Amino acid sequence: MAGLSLVPSGRGTNYTGMLTRSIVFTTVLFIFLAATGMTIAAIIVPNWLSYDSYHGPSGHIHRRLGLHKQCTNAFPPAAASVSVSAHGRALHCTAYPRFQDCHNGDRYFCSMWRSVGFLMSFAVVLEGMTIAAFAVLLIGGKQKREQGWGFMATMAALAALVQAVGMSIVIYLKDHDEKFAVPGWYLDKSWDLCTASWALQLFVAVAITVAALCLPSEGGYELIPDRIQDEDEP
Repeated sequence: MAGLSLVPSGRGTNYTGMLTRSIVFTTVLFIFLAATGMTIAAIIVPNWLSYDSYHGPSGHIHRRLGLHKQCTNAFPPAAASVSVSAHGRALHCTAYPRFQDCHNGDRYFCSMWRSVGFLMSFAVVLEGMTIAAFAVLLIGGKQKREQGWGFMATMAALAALVQAVGMSIVIYLKDHDEKFAVPGWYLDKSWDLCTASWALQLFVAVAITVAALCLPSEGGYELIPDRIQDEDEP
């Protein structure tokens, strides 16, 4: 009986050790799914930039900016919906940025902020394509894993790059836009989720590449060359 090994110990056309490409691809698929969930949460949760301040008798003021919503406990508009509480106070959420937020010299900010929303949504599309590629390669068998890993790694790296660009834009706006000139603004949970997501996706791309280049071909059925069949004929 052949011994089991975690890593390849020699060269050959078929590798039957415990650490195979299919195992690596399956493992990183679960990591990629978790990263995709973080991306979606970062889009939905209005918590990219936050502001907390204490103004004497008026109490604490909290403001949370998301890609498509803003939530605050200060002067809630009539059309606002109540979101989760912060420090025991209800936050009222509205669409963001609104029409009035994009005038009086704020068009640049609105364009940049909406660009972040577009990039994050585009990242979800890329993630969906990558998950589909995972399914095709894992179900398709040995030959598809040997031939299609490059596309899968490229898509994972591209999704990570798109999110990293969006994250960088938020940092730039926080440090340079007049809206955040008042001390007290800080990067919050949604930004953290985005950062963790693209870091995991970059890890997935690297892991796929290393597994494809370093692990030998898996055991399985191979095509029989025509010349061998010709030699067996009488």
